[in-house]
Amino acid sequence: MMVKPVTSLYVHVPFCAHKCAYCAFYSEASSGELIERYVQALVRELELVAGDLRPETIFFGGGTPSLLNLRQWELILKTMERLNLTQAAEWTVECNPATVSLDKARLLRAHGVNRISMGVQSLNEELLDRLGRIHSREMVFKSFDILRTAGFENINIDLMFAIPGQTMKVWGETLDEAIALGSEHLSSYEVIYEEDTPLYAQLKAGEFDVDEELACAMFEELMARARAGGFQQYEIANFARQRNRNSAAELPDVPDHACRHNINYWRGGSFYGLGPSAAGYVNGVRTKNWSNTQLYCDQLEKGRRAIESKEELAPLARAGEIAAFGLRMNAGWPFEQFQRVTGVDMRHEWSGEMNRLVQQGWGQVDQNRFQLTPAGLRFADSAAELFLR
Repeated sequence: MMVKPVTSLYVHVPFCAHKCAYCAFYSEASSGELIERYVQALVRELELVAGDLRPETIFFGGGTPSLLNLRQWELILKTMERLNLTQAAEWTVECNPATVSLDKARLLRAHGVNRISMGVQSLNEELLDRLGRIHSREMVFKSFDILRTAGFENINIDLMFAIPGQTMKVWGETLDEAIALGSEHLSSYEVIYEEDTPLYAQLKAGEFDVDEELACAMFEELMARARAGGFQQYEIANFARQRNRNSAAELPDVPDHACRHNINYWRGGSFYGLGPSAAGYVNGVRTKNWSNTQLYCDQLEKGRRAIESKEELAPLARAGEIAAFGLRMNAGWPFEQFQRVTGVDMRHEWSGEMNRLVQQGWGQVDQNRFQLTPAGLRFADSAAELFLR
């Protein structure tokens, strides 16, 4: 039986110049020697998976991928060219505004990277300090100009709201300035207090309170200003511009500058995850790499992938998970598409749950699809839990 090649690739770059106060992702302060080892190990891991990988979307996340120097990026990009992995229609690299240089931006663009996601978080200096970010507001505008000069026509700006000390006035100003940049995509996440982060410790110590009402109002403000600024919401936290009217047929429910890589996750697609802590999903098996860069390098230096765990979910459990993820999108789940992806009919398996959400005002259903209402999207995590089996 011919196994279809995997068309999505995620690469985790675990290094940061400084760990942010809210971050619970696997990342560590950078050291030159370990970064060198990591790059060599990543080259080996790319070689191990290249056989059944034909990426249509690639995403380098972190950490701070833009922290890698020109020579390290050259080695990774040349390896990917040698392995025939550079033909992706969408290739994103996350950048911190403090680590964008024209040389680096031009190098990435010349090798096929065509989308940049810039971790801005705020345009208020006090809040940037509060979050432990290393960039200033000035660097954001400068970096954006550098990326445009290097030829990037698809840029995402990442913002956060409900930051301790953030007022509605400051949030509105940040949104206006961010939208005025003219990026093609906007992502905006509410601050989550994850254990083992400085912000969580400050919350527990009573240094500030969480204002759920203000967070809801900020989310409403985000929706209103993004819409007024020409963005279309296609997932709870993601907004994109529709620039080319003719391209809508390929993904009918989303604007053409939507992040295809993330849509593959939300729609239950397969993907390889490389780098320390990265998760993958290939041939029905979920894998997770060790969340330890030393151990990751050790394993790959011995010629094997650094996989800590593998899990194969039962079909119904996997279908429930896919249902939950997909409902984050405004379009919800067209029933036929869901059945094609999972082999399960949503109308039979989850009719009670869907009715409950409709009665609650969180869901709406017609003969073709089930989707969350705007109120339901605000509490999508709670709604999604009903679908897990």
